[in-house]
Amino acid sequence: MLKAIEWKQHKLFVVDLNKLPQKAVKLQCRNPQQIAEAITTMKVQGASALGIAAAFGVYLAVKTPPLAKTYDQLQAQIEQAVVLLNQTRPAAASLFWALERMKNCARNNRDHKLPTLRDILLREAISILKEDEKAHKIISGLGAEMLRDSDQVLTYGNVGALSAAGPGGPLGVITESLAGQKKIRVLVCETRPRLQGARLAALELKQARVNFHLITDNMAAYFMQKGQIDVVIVGADRIVLNGDAVGTMGSYGLAMLAYYHNLPFYITAPVCVFERKSFNQDFVPLTERSPEEVTGLNGKSISLPKVKAYNPAFDIIPHKYISAIITELGVIRAPYDQNLRDLFFSLE
Repeated sequence: MLKAIEWKQHKLFVVDLNKLPQKAVKLQCRNPQQIAEAITTMKVQGASALGIAAAFGVYLAVKTPPLAKTYDQLQAQIEQAVVLLNQTRPAAASLFWALERMKNCARNNRDHKLPTLRDILLREAISILKEDEKAHKIISGLGAEMLRDSDQVLTYGNVGALSAAGPGGPLGVITESLAGQKKIRVLVCETRPRLQGARLAALELKQARVNFHLITDNMAAYFMQKGQIDVVIVGADRIVLNGDAVGTMGSYGLAMLAYYHNLPFYITAPVCVFERKSFNQDFVPLTERSPEEVTGLNGKSISLPKVKAYNPAFDIIPHKYISAIITELGVIRAPYDQNLRDLFFSLE
């Protein structure tokens, strides 16, 4: 199975998600500028993958010549990389979390010689990658316990290992359920306008030999009404302490549909996607992407010349529509404001 990000032979490789499913193209990122470009152009997607890429971006900033000769010069290289990478995906809490962790790592080890400090920063980036692998394995196991035999699961967006270091959230839950001999069937929403479901989730489900069907986004209500969906599982880019979540555009609509049809709506989320200082999503800058993603498909226009289009990248899922949030620290349910604060208070 393809991995979104790999550190191999002292080199960082990412899979260009824009080329899938037609081609599997691995790109080597040699500096933070290339990582920023990969994130901005959606070659790298998924909350966990963004955080991991950002962490390695900080390491590459101090490893790329000219090498710093003093700690202050090295710190300036880190700050420059952080400023650059901070601008790439405003809603991705995992990205900011990883950058802050790398900055703290450098500060806490400033008494080491510079070659040693660079090695420490590399080990920190690798730790972030390894921790994500472990986190998603735990999430997969916890989520699998929540699915019943013969459940039909609806997924949305980029749901597997192409969004993380581990097996991915929703796809990991599905494959772990199958390993436990549960006969899970899957419906995959295409996820307009970038078609992450049709291109990426479908590819990963096929590689995992999962029984699935692809549907257009506007078919979800029909299949819920017909009783052919039992549970909805999605990922998230940011979750605040009242339980509200930022998800791929369209997640909010699916959550409302699931709520209306009395279906569980689960979010898989490693703790790095939680914004621990915020209690609502009001401040989140929900970015607008290029209108050409809406008016075109595979580089070809599907609408009128010069037509105007809106293309917000994310929407907000109010916590009232979320049945549970599955994390590596356990399954969190309402009341989210109390349970999430208790969870993170216990970690301090």
